[in-house]
Amino acid sequence: MTTDEQLSPPPTAEDRPSDERLQELYRGMVRIRRFEEQLAKLFKRGRLPGFVHLYIGQEGTAIGVCEALRKDDCITSTHRGHGHLLAKGADVNAMMAELFGKVDGLCRGKGGSMHAVDFRLGILGTNGIVGGGIPISVGSAWADQHLGRDTVTVAFFGDGASNQGVFHEALNLAAIWKLPVIFVCESNGYTEWTPTEKLTSGRIHERGRAMQVPGEEVDGNDVLAVWAATRRAVERGRAGEGPTLIEAISMRWHGHNEGEEAFAGHYRPEDEVESWKLRDPIEKLGTQLKEWSVADAERLAEIDREETEGVKAAVKFAQASPEPDPDEALDDVFPTGERVVAG
Repeated sequence: MTTDEQLSPPPTAEDRPSDERLQELYRGMVRIRRFEEQLAKLFKRGRLPGFVHLYIGQEGTAIGVCEALRKDDCITSTHRGHGHLLAKGADVNAMMAELFGKVDGLCRGKGGSMHAVDFRLGILGTNGIVGGGIPISVGSAWADQHLGRDTVTVAFFGDGASNQGVFHEALNLAAIWKLPVIFVCESNGYTEWTPTEKLTSGRIHERGRAMQVPGEEVDGNDVLAVWAATRRAVERGRAGEGPTLIEAISMRWHGHNEGEEAFAGHYRPEDEVESWKLRDPIEKLGTQLKEWSVADAERLAEIDREETEGVKAAVKFAQASPEPDPDEALDDVFPTGERVVAG
């Protein structure tokens, strides 16, 4: 992990989002946290089909990045993608129903945790393949450039995916064609169960230097710093100046996947996660909002209550949603012609 002195700074007081938007950033992070905490409980009770990879602790990155995007901009995601989808505006009820495998889910229950999409929001999918979303983002950015649109695409990926060959190929292609794509590496210090420092040489954000792709390292737990860095990258992309590589330093509080204790063994120092919890992105922004007189403790508690109730309602919605009809198993899975989204 890197030192704070090397990280890109947050915006100045004169260059922050409005007070209303600051409260919405806080709300967005709380929504992700409560959603993921609920999934942790549901998984332990055997209520969810398949594995889930939780985003708890990294909320500042997803919210900071997506705050800098428009609705018509696109994102590609990872196996740890619930936070990205919620940050881009995915419906909480439909998200929860998808994770339950129900027909009212984003993909009528056929995508699940690792293959959920919502093209209407520019969400090109979570992805169970490590680094699988990276080339998709380059294709999306090429389409925008080819069609003369000023939209951008963000590729979220982890530090482990930065060692996939497709990352370097995608970075090179985006560079030579000056594509409007922003590569966001969420460095949480681990590649599944192995410390990234044992597998990765150098600093990830510097890997585009040879291709003349600017790179920036930012505190992933500082939502405003992430927003500022992404905004700079978005401006470059919209102006036709090509891709940017951002490395957001953070830490997942939970394991690589829920239930890993059954087979992964002990691979993180006892005090490591606890030290990162002291840098909670939600607590950090909440403290700032109080210091800036944007929201008091009562208002922040109200936001938390509203989002907690919203997640509880989403669970009830998912439980009430019908099970898929086996006869429709292949419907909407292999569409031909125009892109379609189930539901």
